[in-house]
Amino acid sequence: MSKKAVSSKQGGARSAARLGAVQALYQIEMNDEPARNTVAEFIDHRLGEVIEGDHYAEADTAFFTDLVQGVEQRAAEIDDHIAGSLSKDWTLERIEPVARGILRAGTYELIARPDVPTTVIINEYVDVAKAFFDDSKPGFVNGVLDRLAKIIRK
Repeated sequence: MSKKAVSSKQGGARSAARLGAVQALYQIEMNDEPARNTVAEFIDHRLGEVIEGDHYAEADTAFFTDLVQGVEQRAAEIDDHIAGSLSKDWTLERIEPVARGILRAGTYELIARPDVPTTVIINEYVDVAKAFFDDSKPGFVNGVLDRLAKIIRK
């Protein structure tokens, strides 16, 4: 999984938690491992650390844990929402794994975190997409999360 350098200058503790959650969700999917193991690994060895010259910002670990474990616990509901928002010629499996993780985390927040404003969720995950992609995926993430927000948060 490639990413642009993400330094502690960008965003706050919740922004860092979202970025870490997407990375953890990618690792969970690629390695078929339980969320609790990955959460512990990220908290103990990644969040707030310097890895390969990149300084990972201090993250809100409770928020990070909620995102990663919440996506795992509500996976079927989240995937149904995402699949229902895609055009007929797209499937969830066709979406690149990092982008799929971004959509899953964003959808979880739309469903389970009414304390976070919709615009904050969408903007944050578009920013996460920009950290990984130079192509049209940030716009894709924006469009899907915007459609889902109109359904989930009527």
